[in-house]
Amino acid sequence: MNEIVQKQKRYFRTGATLSLSFRLAQLARLKETIQAHEQTIIDTLAKELHKSPFEAYTTEIGIVYEEIRFVMKRLSDWMKPQRVPTPLTHFGSKSYIYPEPYGVSLIIAPWNYPFQLAISPLIGAIAAGNCAIVKPSEYTPETSSLLKTIVSEAFSEEYVAVVEGGVDVSQKLLHLPFDHIFFTGSVPVGKIVMAAAAKHLTPVTLELGGKSPAIVDASAHLDLAAKRIVWGKFLNAGQTCIAPDYVLVYASVKSLLIERMKQYIEQLYSDKNTYSRIVTVRHTERLVRFLANGTVVHGGAYDIEQRWIEPTLLDDITWDDDVMQEEIFGPILPILTFETIDEAIQMINDYEKPLALYLFTEDRDVQQQILQQVHFGGGCINDTVMHVANPHLPFGGVGQSGIGAYHGKASFDAFTHYKSVLKQTTKFDIPLRYPNFPNALKWVRKLLK
Repeated sequence: MNEIVQKQKRYFRTGATLSLSFRLAQLARLKETIQAHEQTIIDTLAKELHKSPFEAYTTEIGIVYEEIRFVMKRLSDWMKPQRVPTPLTHFGSKSYIYPEPYGVSLIIAPWNYPFQLAISPLIGAIAAGNCAIVKPSEYTPETSSLLKTIVSEAFSEEYVAVVEGGVDVSQKLLHLPFDHIFFTGSVPVGKIVMAAAAKHLTPVTLELGGKSPAIVDASAHLDLAAKRIVWGKFLNAGQTCIAPDYVLVYASVKSLLIERMKQYIEQLYSDKNTYSRIVTVRHTERLVRFLANGTVVHGGAYDIEQRWIEPTLLDDITWDDDVMQEEIFGPILPILTFETIDEAIQMINDYEKPLALYLFTEDRDVQQQILQQVHFGGGCINDTVMHVANPHLPFGGVGQSGIGAYHGKASFDAFTHYKSVLKQTTKFDIPLRYPNFPNALKWVRKLLK
């Protein structure tokens, strides 16, 4: 692994990755290689996570194609040095910001969207002119092997490489002197990554998670709220970092919301044969323990060996229940109530800042109050999850839910250092800044006040 890192550092120093034409060619090559393996990707995701072809294409492949298209169309503008204003005190000079790549980046990808969450940050690394090592998850070994095949066909190892393996491999990689680390995963592991990066003073981008609420107030369009919450929560069997983790619903409309959510679960996710699986037996066992909390009002069936849990709604939940102590990351949705929007805000703010927040209301004052008083990474009003698919919106967390953002221009920014440069004239020299200028302090005080 160290040999690959050193090989990439040497290649980066040649300047081969810096030109626009090179970056565009590599992005085009990546897309072509993915297209050549498209059906294999779909088949592999079906085998490992039981994803349907529709879900595999929309959440893993199509979103990657759109990201590549979006980036390639705008990359030339992003790469240009930007001239910025220069104050009068710097008369005769011009100021610029030059975007430059960090160098060699490490991308550590998770298992829940094992293809998309490895390739999406790689698009940003390539666009910004970096070399990269991708470490996919050991929980989806066949997808990881396929990623290695695709990357090896598209790129030389001295430019982009995939390194497979378990936790021991990740730990060894984290001890190497990368120029940037991009990690997607859990909060506890994110802390380990950040601690390791600190030893080399390596900048990090951390895409983490947390308990993301869906708030439904009395004015909400309940039928659409139910449908969109059910879709966003139970997509990929709930194994989505931005899935609604729990519902906070106005007490008087709770019963109606639950009934409509039941209907949409049956409409959208009732077919066991096409529903996604939990990634491992161990992860399934962890989720099954949550079913003892509160009252199961829909679902609750499971098959541990088949890694299947029925989409489940839990009522009569309290904040002390186990299911409310950590991110669920599975097809279990707790439901809590509130009487006033201030109460709902207090409940959310008593915990760490969530990665996402979803508010269902027709009341613009409530919308404004939530946006002003609750801190979260990003989210939607009257929808779930869809903000992540807009490349114009930076995607990332805040506090415990993450550091930094990506997608679209934000992906370019995540892998870029912005270098500030002042170009000074040699046609004249203003003597005021030198300490031997007569009455220098008096003139400086007049200018700098």
